[in-house]
Amino acid sequence: MDDRLCLGGLVKGLFDVFVNRRSLALLVLGFASGLPYALTGDTLSAWLSVRGISVETIGLFSIVTLPYALKFLWSPLMDRFVPPLLGRRRGWLLISQILLIPAIAGMAFWEKGASLKLLALWATIVATLSATQDIVVDAYRTDLLPPEERGTGAAAHVTGYRIALIAASAGALVLVGTGLSWRTVYILMAAAMAIGIVATFLAPEPAQPSAPPATLSDAVALPLQEMLLRRGGLVILAVVFLFKVPEYLAAAQTMPFLLKEMRFSPDQVGTIRQGLGFAVTIFGAFLGGGIVARVGVWKSLWLFGVVHCLSNLSFLLLSRAHSSTATLAGVIVTENLGIGLTTAGFTAFLMSLCDIRFSATQYALLSGLMALSRVASGSLSGVMEHWLGWQGFFAVSAASGLPALLLLPWVPRDRPTEEQERPESEAVLAAQ
Repeated sequence: MDDRLCLGGLVKGLFDVFVNRRSLALLVLGFASGLPYALTGDTLSAWLSVRGISVETIGLFSIVTLPYALKFLWSPLMDRFVPPLLGRRRGWLLISQILLIPAIAGMAFWEKGASLKLLALWATIVATLSATQDIVVDAYRTDLLPPEERGTGAAAHVTGYRIALIAASAGALVLVGTGLSWRTVYILMAAAMAIGIVATFLAPEPAQPSAPPATLSDAVALPLQEMLLRRGGLVILAVVFLFKVPEYLAAAQTMPFLLKEMRFSPDQVGTIRQGLGFAVTIFGAFLGGGIVARVGVWKSLWLFGVVHCLSNLSFLLLSRAHSSTATLAGVIVTENLGIGLTTAGFTAFLMSLCDIRFSATQYALLSGLMALSRVASGSLSGVMEHWLGWQGFFAVSAASGLPALLLLPWVPRDRPTEEQERPESEAVLAAQ
């Protein structure tokens, strides 16, 4: 067995996360990214529900999260302009985090009977600033990490992000349950953003910061041109769109399958998915990060892609099995282990695709393509289940990962360096 995959090597890779200043910074910055996301999503929905707002109105509030899908529109600003303090990446982080504190606090002062439009406005401001922070965190992570640390760095970020989701959703509900008002809880969450500000000041600067694009038009046009005209550019975009389709298909129908078809209780599903599932996803992300550090991004993508497809087959087996808590736990473990592994490996892959001259824009474009894949997969999932049945649906969802795996051999393994020729893209970039 390859000693790079032995238990001792992997444990060392995971331990390195906790003693590495870069990964520790990404852990805390991941927390700062996840906190406002939850406060404009599930936590806000819970608050509105408790206040007696109609289901239809709560559904319309999902529109406030639109900035997360549109963040690529203003990402070139983060590449082009350099704030006067802390440099191009950490400077923008500091600006977005400082502004998020009063914006989240602004949401806190809504009360039942007051204008819902004002609450929606504050929530939209929070989502826009949060999406801006996400743009810069992704770019900072891409610029900061050497190739051998991308897997563990991604795992650290994912861990912080998911901890924040729990703290700002389940944690907020627990605090309300102890007698605190929603206003107090949102003010506390606003104050918690100070953790991100401290991390931004203490975070290391990328070793070789890149020069920003000369003009705003360059910051808009050059990232897309470089991505499309590089060797294998279209194949790369196809892999980005297709790789996580098995996860997106399964995620869209997991709850209806478990609750309606398998007749598990909401308590069973919630406890196991949010408790055990959360822990396994974090473990899978760190395990994936350790594997990426040992064998590299490309071998990891093959391994994780296969595991990702096979994890969907666990639902197929569950559809034929007796509905017991043990079988549900086994399926959740398998599913979330695959998600954790894939998240670490695929995030490292996305970082490897970005040119640090405009990593904010390119990462935003790639993540936007993934968001489009998630929407397309989710919208088709119900139709697929209707025509195929549950067993056919999960079989097809597992097979849906094969196109991306078949395209992987056509993806260039290494991005060309500046010293190497890139005939198509260099001609365009040189003419700018």
